[in-house]
Order: sequence, then C-alpha cells, then structure tokens
Amino acid sequence: MEHLEYEFKERGGETKAVQAYVLTGVVASGNLEVLMQSENLQGGCRFVIDTAANGFADSWQAVLADFMARYRPANLLVSINDHAASPAVVSLRLDQAYESLTGK
Repeated sequence: MEHLEYEFKERGGETKAVQAYVLTGVVASGNLEVLMQSENLQGGCRFVIDTAANGFADSWQAVLADFMARYRPANLLVSINDHAASPAVVSLRLDQAYESLTGK
C-alpha cells in the first residue's frame, strides 16, 4: 500500500459546491472511490491517495494536474482509495465527483 499526498493551487481557481461532499466509485479491482469535499485550504486543493499499486506517483501527478487545469478548482479536499485503477478511470471518477459536488 502506498500513501501519496499532493497540493495544488490554481491562480483564480474557484469551486461553488452545491453540497458539502460527494462520494463516487467503489474500491474494487481496477477501480477506486473518491471522496471530495469543500474545505478552506487558502484557495488550494489537497489530494490524499491510498493505493494498492506502488510506484505510480508520476502518473498520479499527471492525472491530478490535468484535472486541476480543466476545472481550476479551489478549496477542495480529495481523498482517494485506489485498487489499481487506470489513469482513465481515475480521471473519470474525479470528473464525476466534481460534477456532482458543483452541479456542473
């Protein structure tokens, strides 16, 4: 099991949450769950990841940076429990969680 943490801050980022938190996905083979919630992080976003697949920190960094560039969020705490999901599945779950959280 590997534990990873990333922090990002997008200039001008904003998140207008329509609910306090959302949970998407399930922890299962090749999948993951994402808990996303609004939290005052001085405009930043924190991603906390526990994954069964060791050695993929660079892939996580790339997927999270892409998510940040597409949505430009702010003040989000994202907790991910991963069971070896592919980058495409990670991106899908992040999109689902953000869209549910913001209603967009």
